[in-house]
Amino acid sequence: MKRSDFVRQCGTECDFSGSDSWVILSPIEQSIKQKIEAVGTPLKDWDINIYRGVLTGYNDAFIISTEKRNEILANCQTEDERKRTAELIRPILRGRDIKRYGYDWAGLYLIATFPSRHYDIEMYPAVKAHLLFFGIERLEQTGKTHIVNGEKVKARKKTNNKWFETQDSISYWEDFSKPKIMYPNMTKYMPFYYDEKGFYQNDKSFMITGKHIPFLTAFLNSSLFKFCFRDNFPELLGGTRELRKIFFDKISVIKVSDEINNDFKREVTNLQSNYTREKATTIDRMLFDLYGLTEEERKVIGYIEIK
Repeated sequence: MKRSDFVRQCGTECDFSGSDSWVILSPIEQSIKQKIEAVGTPLKDWDINIYRGVLTGYNDAFIISTEKRNEILANCQTEDERKRTAELIRPILRGRDIKRYGYDWAGLYLIATFPSRHYDIEMYPAVKAHLLFFGIERLEQTGKTHIVNGEKVKARKKTNNKWFETQDSISYWEDFSKPKIMYPNMTKYMPFYYDEKGFYQNDKSFMITGKHIPFLTAFLNSSLFKFCFRDNFPELLGGTRELRKIFFDKISVIKVSDEINNDFKREVTNLQSNYTREKATTIDRMLFDLYGLTEEERKVIGYIEIK
């Protein structure tokens, strides 16, 4: 077949008039994506919040093992101090720990001394002793360089925060305890986990809180989302994609009723308790039905699981 004949038979028209990123799709792929976007609302107009996880400025001091947590609690002098300290030290997931509909917890905890909470470190002497082990020169937030025992020690970035506080203020600290979607900021696999356990998270991940989070979890983990929107996120070296808020804001998702959200919540929690491909495809079919996709469109999308 001549090149001109191939172009004439297989060519398709694409609209590159906008300033957004674009991909070349077949006619039916374009049709499916347009169909999904036509009935959806951009996530920036949803009643949700997207926040980055916690930037401590010095993870060696603030992100600790289970053993270190137990040691700090054992060093508390009174039961009241132990209770206060246990509440301050919270389980944390890193970006790498988040999986599709699940997580692999590494047994790590965060010392959550957020500046927005205005903690008095003297109320937490065991935590204070742990942090001082690393040196106040290293933990102070001045940006200065000190000489300690003949070696240069660089303080954390200059802020108005105190030496024992995290680098981020975290005014949204209450959202960590709300039902939320957790996901890594850089990933090949685009995994999303629905969390009701109150995990905190590091700055290599994001969370989404707000209305109809279970349904949104199902949509973001679905074959439909990957088929239509995976290429909306820039591909970096090695096939990794960057899941920044500015890209999520433009994703259009159909809004649902509380009843439909509850239906998806039941399926999502069931799947997260015991993941199977059959359960995942059930959620895919629910979404296909919700969007009114034809049999042909469903076959074109298929089942997409990025491994």
